[in-house]
Amino acid sequence: MDTLRRYPRLCAVIPAVAAFAALSGCVERRISIDTEPPGALVWLNDAQIGRTPVDVAFTHEGTYDLRIEKEGYEPLVTPAKTTGPIWDVVPIDFVVEVLPIKARSQTRWTFTLTPRDDSEEALLSRAGALRARVAEGDGTEPAAQKASGLDGK
Repeated sequence: MDTLRRYPRLCAVIPAVAAFAALSGCVERRISIDTEPPGALVWLNDAQIGRTPVDVAFTHEGTYDLRIEKEGYEPLVTPAKTTGPIWDVVPIDFVVEVLPIKARSQTRWTFTLTPRDDSEEALLSRAGALRARVAEGDGTEPAAQKASGLDGK
């Protein structure tokens, strides 16, 4: 009680800060991911988020690592970028965060998956392409390939 007598202005400031905090706004950022066909499993920055169509909250705009897999289809691994509205740019975003309003940013990504060809011919073609890429890289064979005896020698 002695503190309150010494600092009467503090008594006025504390309720004002509490009221401002209670009235401050809310910013919600969401990403919606859909695939054709639906039902693909999705990872965002190596965190599994569910099967498409899926909707997830995120904190910051930017580029995310996206991985999508579905049985019978080629896996898709790609960077995906979110771009927010003008109010989500520094320093405007700070003002929006503290104003007593609700702001929402929605990013939508849609991907078409490619059916996987598991024929022997397609497998040999992919293996040949991989071998060519390894040969172009540094001219050496991967250690696992040498150890397994798959180096063709």
